[in-house]
Amino acid sequence: MRYLARTASGDPHLGDDEGFVPLSAAYPGATSVADVLPEAPDGLVDPDGTPAGRVPRDHLTFGAALSDPGKLFGIGLNYAAHAADLSEEAPDEPASFFKPATAATGPGGPIRLPPTDVSERVTAEAELAVVIGRTCRDVGVDEADDVIAGFVPVIDVTAEDVLQRNPRFLTRAKSFDSFLVLGPHVAVPESGRDLADVEVRTVVDGEVTARNVVGNMHFSPRELVAFHSEVMTLEPGDVISTGTPGAEPVAHGDHVRAEVDAFGAVGADVVR
Repeated sequence: MRYLARTASGDPHLGDDEGFVPLSAAYPGATSVADVLPEAPDGLVDPDGTPAGRVPRDHLTFGAALSDPGKLFGIGLNYAAHAADLSEEAPDEPASFFKPATAATGPGGPIRLPPTDVSERVTAEAELAVVIGRTCRDVGVDEADDVIAGFVPVIDVTAEDVLQRNPRFLTRAKSFDSFLVLGPHVAVPESGRDLADVEVRTVVDGEVTARNVVGNMHFSPRELVAFHSEVMTLEPGDVISTGTPGAEPVAHGDHVRAEVDAFGAVGADVVR
């Protein structure tokens, strides 16, 4: 597994499980993670082949992997179990929505709750997200790996009581500042990696509140890429959050984590 990451100060890095090197040591001229996303579908270079020595992960502090993400998609009710929890039927087609770039924040957050007169019930959800690496249109499911740069753990946040008042309020309920926590790296696996057994977990204050595996999604990550490419041009840095196994109400003082087997985790504090 290779990783594309940014330090908290904004310096882009390339790494693996042994540590990280400056991205420019592997890709001269690269000044951001975005510069290398188009290379990722074909595999990234081995950090061992660069002139820089690795720095262990725990010696670095990372910010959000993408400094300037593109389109931010969310997918609702993509696990049957989650739909049942909400007493809703899963849709026959992906139920997608947009979040603004201003909703994105990085590891640690914080997730800032709206004033109580705006929302009194906010939920957090762990998700696996796909990062697009190449500009594409009308991609087949079997071609999706050719345009996927990698995967990132995210925390999606919803003002659930706002949404419950009216489903047309979805954009507002999802779009408060800090309502999407992007993970500390884009994980770049080998092409064709089987995702079915990857487990996604929502964790609040150390307790796993929801879990499920990607194989139980109605629409797989590759299917979601293909579906949305039929509607619009996808571009490097676009992010498709693939749905959650379950949401959990959060309050001031809580700590939320999204844990995704093989692809990493991201956590954030909750404040009001």
